[in-house]
Parts: sequence; C-alpha cells; structure tokens
Amino acid sequence: MKRLIDLIKNKFFLVTLAFVIWMIFFDKNDLFSQYEYHQQLNKLKEEQVFYQTETAKVTKDLDELTSDKAKLEKFAREKYLMKKDNEDIFVIVHEKKK
Repeated sequence: MKRLIDLIKNKFFLVTLAFVIWMIFFDKNDLFSQYEYHQQLNKLKEEQVFYQTETAKVTKDLDELTSDKAKLEKFAREKYLMKKDNEDIFVIVHEKKK
C-alpha cells in the first residue's frame, strides 16, 4: 500500500500519466481519430483496387476498339444503337424479375 502511495506522489509518474491521458483522449490524434483514419484508409484502399480494375478494363476495351474495326462497329451498334443506312434496329428489353 505504501508503495502505491509513493508511486502516486511521484511527480514523474503523475506527469507521465497526465501525458498518456492527454494523448489518448484529448489530442487531435487521439485513439478515436486514429481509428477513424484507419477505417478511412481501408475504404480508400478498396476504392483504389476497384478503380485500378476498372481502368484496366477500359484500357483493354480501348485497345480492342482502336485495333479492330469489327469490334468498333459492334461496340457502336450495342452501346449507341448506331446502324447502317440500309438496316433496321430492334431493341429487346428484358424485364427484371420482382
């Protein structure tokens, strides 16, 4: 018991304890903020992976469209409903199941 009282009376211990409490709860980089930053970092990493895969897909499509005229024509027909002068277009819409 005397050892605990001596520890509480020690000014170095009190200053260290106050510093630790300040850093954990009151500093701008407290534990709660660090947790939020960590969560935000994880979310941004997931978004980075998503955008990298999307960029790879678009780059692949662009390479295919610039290198092959038949694929460019198919792309224009499917995405933008373009047609030749002597053609008719029929759009088939599939209804979503409820």
